[in-house]
Amino acid sequence: MNKGISSIPINLRVYSPHVLNLTLIDLPGITKVPVGDQPPDIEYQIREMIMQFITRENCLILAVTPANTDLANSDALKLAKEVDPQGLRTIGVITKLDLMDEGTDARDVLENKLLPLRRGYVGVVNRSQKDIDGKKDIKAAMLAERKFFLSHPAYRHIADRMGTPHLQKVLNQQLTNHIRDTLPNFRNKLQGQLLSIEHEVEGYKNFKPEDPTRKTKALLQMVQQFAVDFEKRIEGSGDQVDTLELSGGAKINRIFHERFPFEIVKMEFNEKELRREISYAIKNIHGIRTGLFTPDMAFEAIVKKQIVKLKGPSLKSVDLVIQELINTVKKCTKKLANFPRLCEETERIVANHIREREGKTKDQVLLLIDIQVSYINTNHEDFIGFANAQQRSSQVHKKNTIGNQGTNLPPSRQIVIRKGWLTISNIGIMKGGSKGYWFVLTAESLSWYKDDEEKEKKYMLPLDNLKVRDVEKSFMSSKHIFALFNTEQRNVYKDYRFLELACDSQEDVDSWKASLLRAGVYPDKSLTENDENGQAENFSMDPQLERQVETIRNLVDSYMSIINKCIRDLIPKTIMHLMINNVKDFINSELLAQLYSSEDQNTLMEESAEQAQRRDEMLRMYQALKEALVIIGDINTATTFTPAPPPVDDSWIQHSRRSPPPSPTTQRRPTLSAPLPRPASGRGPAPAIPSPGPHSGAPPVPFRPGPLPPFPSSSSSGSGSSDWFGAPPQVPSRPTRAPPSVPRFGAMKDEAAES
Repeated sequence: MNKGISSIPINLRVYSPHVLNLTLIDLPGITKVPVGDQPPDIEYQIREMIMQFITRENCLILAVTPANTDLANSDALKLAKEVDPQGLRTIGVITKLDLMDEGTDARDVLENKLLPLRRGYVGVVNRSQKDIDGKKDIKAAMLAERKFFLSHPAYRHIADRMGTPHLQKVLNQQLTNHIRDTLPNFRNKLQGQLLSIEHEVEGYKNFKPEDPTRKTKALLQMVQQFAVDFEKRIEGSGDQVDTLELSGGAKINRIFHERFPFEIVKMEFNEKELRREISYAIKNIHGIRTGLFTPDMAFEAIVKKQIVKLKGPSLKSVDLVIQELINTVKKCTKKLANFPRLCEETERIVANHIREREGKTKDQVLLLIDIQVSYINTNHEDFIGFANAQQRSSQVHKKNTIGNQGTNLPPSRQIVIRKGWLTISNIGIMKGGSKGYWFVLTAESLSWYKDDEEKEKKYMLPLDNLKVRDVEKSFMSSKHIFALFNTEQRNVYKDYRFLELACDSQEDVDSWKASLLRAGVYPDKSLTENDENGQAENFSMDPQLERQVETIRNLVDSYMSIINKCIRDLIPKTIMHLMINNVKDFINSELLAQLYSSEDQNTLMEESAEQAQRRDEMLRMYQALKEALVIIGDINTATTFTPAPPPVDDSWIQHSRRSPPPSPTTQRRPTLSAPLPRPASGRGPAPAIPSPGPHSGAPPVPFRPGPLPPFPSSSSSGSGSSDWFGAPPQVPSRPTRAPPSVPRFGAMKDEAAES
């Protein structure tokens, strides 16, 4: 309520064509003794408030000091030196030049000879309280200031570097320097923003809402773009490659060459069941008789049954491809989201066509399987025939079919099939229990390392006699697990029969299984021992029947390998021809006509409100960025840059901190009812222009700055020194002014700071 202060700023915005676009922070001067309701630590509070602003690197400090006080003891210069030791941001401002003692002047200070600053000093003469009371305007005050400097004998030679207009020019030049320094980074930022939106704006540049053909053109362009995007996602492209996820074509490729072969192998290797079926077939064909020869019909019956089983994986691959095609369509229609109705109709039409092709494709796939069943070609060049089948043992045959297992390639020829992170979930003895390791799968072994740099190998597991088994996902775990085990009942790793490996998704599990399949590690399809009688029959065969079963088993295996190779080749080709290529042709040739016939063109091309708003915003931003870059170019060519002045000897400031000069202030007149001093003396530093601090007591008598002379001073005369200005001390001739009746110049700033 009295003279308390608050650090909460009072914001005042000044609009004028004659002022710089600067932020001016008017800070209070440091009060040494609390008055009114000010707290005891008022000096430290004000200092802390000032430091919050002047420590900023993009802030200019106007260190304001009255000419009739000792400059060497200026709080403003002291604080400025602490935060700006190089003097690059500090500009000295000397006020009250017209109130100095007669016969004294501040010429040496203003010429930067005494107590020099790197950026020097600027002298100003403001309006007095009498001028403010007399309604003297700013223009008249500036003319009076100009007249003062031109008519004063000590300042006329530097009048062009004095006054408020010159201080404005100095600040203007510093602003220009700052802008030029920050322009390169600013220009790069603007250019980056321009490039980021240029591609999107490209489609808006020619937007003409009044053009009647606009909607027709837009519809045609969007359908064409949709067709191009769909083909790129399926066929692949070198431009705009997605590096975050697999595209539709890449996922379909995985279905063809990883998922489909893996599904075939899963149903193919059910050894016990297959041998049991062969034995039943032989016995049933012989009937009551005991056959001497291995019957052909048993071979054909088993082969046909095995071929029919291929229908499941084949149809499943068709379903997976259809799902990927629909997902690809949805991703391509995202660019049509600005027109909701068009997007919806496009998805519906293409999805319907895909569903139509689904039936034809599945019919053709089933036809391929039925064709293979219809005729068993035992004269095929790759078929081993009866003679070779009888001579082979199952062990030799198994080694040959495994391929990569059992071969002893040198390390230089061990081809890496797959690398990736897996978690070993069942070995608690390893560090941390369930822990992720970097696995490397080759044709010979599965190794795991501490990390993907492959420097510290933890273990190498040979692939001989290994198989893959599914592990049921636990209720609490989010991982998908599969296990490796040895078919000869040996431990896989140390004392563990199984090595359980965990992935984050079922897709990763299937992919690893497909990679292990390439390395010769097949999935296990062991029969559950729920049919003891059947197994007893299976293992109680006579030697002749066993030989016949082994012969048929070898023949079936040889012929099924031929069929599998053929099916693995034909099914992807069939899907590609009847489904994928057909959908591409439909999009290129039929989609536009279907859209025109489905709904009215104006309805299809009704854009969303969000799109209209976004287009307007993007166009405005695009134009603003282009104009900003033009302005920056003009600034570069049209403005001049002033280099920073060279450093000066400012040791006087450090000296003043250690031992201030004797009696830096003058004697004050012992008046009790004198008016408050004119604010500005004792001001602290401010970014740009500071404000006076709160004071109390009698006003100081104007005096000369500088140390006192060696002779004692009188209480009735102002303190001064010929060492500063070369003139004897004199009593100031300025009469004491009457107390102000209205707020004086700068009073509003004091009140704002105090409140």
